Amino acid sequence: MALLITKKCINCDMCEPECPNQAISMGVDIYEIAAERCTECIGHYETPTCQTVCPIDNTILKDPANQESNEQLWEKFVQLHHADKI
Repeated sequence: MALLITKKCINCDMCEPECPNQAISMGVDIYEIAAERCTECIGHYETPTCQTVCPIDNTILKDPANQESNEQLWEKFVQLHHADKI
């Protein structure tokens, strides 16, 4: 399941540089996560770094509109970072 940044976002700029998949970018009003690039940090870290560095609790949540299993997230990680080796 990809993650989603809620309207609680204060645009502190902490999450975007920490994303290993370059899935986070500034939207119209707040940061947004591109579901097609978000692996919840599977393949990189044990927990999503954006959630770890966010200073506001419950701002970055699982996106119910983009439900994926850990296997699907791993496949996405492989495609994003190792597609040239497949």
